[in-house]
Amino acid sequence: MKTTIDKQKDFFDSGVSKNFSFRKDNLKSLYNAIEKNEKRIKDSLFADLGKSAGESYLTEIFILKNEIKHMISNLKNWMKPEKVSSDISLFPSKAKIYKEPLGLALIISPWNYPVQLSFAPLAAAIGAGCCSIIKPSEYSPNCSQVIKEIVSSCFDENYVSVVLGGKEVSQDLLKEKFDVIFFTGNSQVGKEVMKAAAENLTPVILELGGKSPCIVDESANIKLAAKRIMWGKLLNAGQTCVAPDYLLVHEVIKDKLINELKQAVETFYGSNPLENIDYPKIISKRHFQRAIKLLDNEKIIHGGKYNQQTLKIEPTIIDNVDFSSPVMNEEIFAPILPILTFQSLCQGLKMIKSLPKPLAVYLFSNVKEHKDKVISELTYGGGCINDTITHLIPCSLPFGGVGTSGMGKYHGKAGFDAFSNSKSILEKSLFLDTPLRYPPFKDKMKYLKIFSKISGLFK
Repeated sequence: MKTTIDKQKDFFDSGVSKNFSFRKDNLKSLYNAIEKNEKRIKDSLFADLGKSAGESYLTEIFILKNEIKHMISNLKNWMKPEKVSSDISLFPSKAKIYKEPLGLALIISPWNYPVQLSFAPLAAAIGAGCCSIIKPSEYSPNCSQVIKEIVSSCFDENYVSVVLGGKEVSQDLLKEKFDVIFFTGNSQVGKEVMKAAAENLTPVILELGGKSPCIVDESANIKLAAKRIMWGKLLNAGQTCVAPDYLLVHEVIKDKLINELKQAVETFYGSNPLENIDYPKIISKRHFQRAIKLLDNEKIIHGGKYNQQTLKIEPTIIDNVDFSSPVMNEEIFAPILPILTFQSLCQGLKMIKSLPKPLAVYLFSNVKEHKDKVISELTYGGGCINDTITHLIPCSLPFGGVGTSGMGKYHGKAGFDAFSNSKSILEKSLFLDTPLRYPPFKDKMKYLKIFSKISGLFK
């Protein structure tokens, strides 16, 4: 590990990774490798998570290919120095912002979207000109092996490499000096990553999670809302950081919405989802046991069954919960959907504000005032109006959290910027050199104040 890190630092210092053609060629290599290994990726996702080929393509391969193509198309423009205005007090001068790679990046990826969340930050790191070490999750071993083999087939290990292993390996990596750390996972581990990074004053990008609410008001299209909510909730059996964690529903439409939610589940996975080959499983026995402890049999109004051999839990709807219920005390990360009600939107927003800032917020409404209120009054990473999860797809939208749900953004240019240093450069002409800037300042204050007022007119 130490040898690999030292070799990557030497490779970065050679300046090769800063070259535009080098970056573009390696992005193309990554894209082609993903395309070539599409079946292996799908097979590994099924082995680890029970994901169907269709879900694997939609939520991992499609998003990745879209991200890499966007990076390739825009990279040359992003790399150009950005001209910005200088100050009249410095006339004549030129001001520019140069983007340079931070250096050696450590990417620690999770098990829930192991391929996408390894290669999307890698694409950003390559685009920015960094060298990278990827540490995939030990909970998705089949995917981790495929990730390692894809990287080995594309890149020299002195440029990009993969390190496999458990928690101890991650801890050893975090003791080393990197120039940036990109971590995706839960907030508890995120704190450990940030604490370790602080020892070396290493900047971090933390993509965490939390309880993302979904609000449905009385004006919503109930049938469509139910379909889009359950689609977002049941992707990867609920093991999605931006899944709707709980519903806040206006009390007058609750019963109608519940009926439509049940219908959506049956439409997607039939009357026995536990036997449906397209329905994913929980990643491990430990995570399965944690999830079933959140089931409150007295409040389950749909689903609730599970299979300990296949690690599958039925899509489950829980009614009549409150913030003291066990299911509301942690991020669910399972196909369990609790429902709370509100009488007014203000009351609903107050409930959300009582919890830490969420990674995502979803609103189903046809009332402009309600849309504006949710956007302006709640602080959260991002979200959708009249949909769930799809705000991840456009490369033009930065993705990330706020507060305990994360820090730093990526996707598209935001990812390029996350792995880059913005170097500010002012070039002063030799043509004019005002004496006002130099001491002694006696008898100059009057002129300095006049000059300050003139400068302010040009802001």
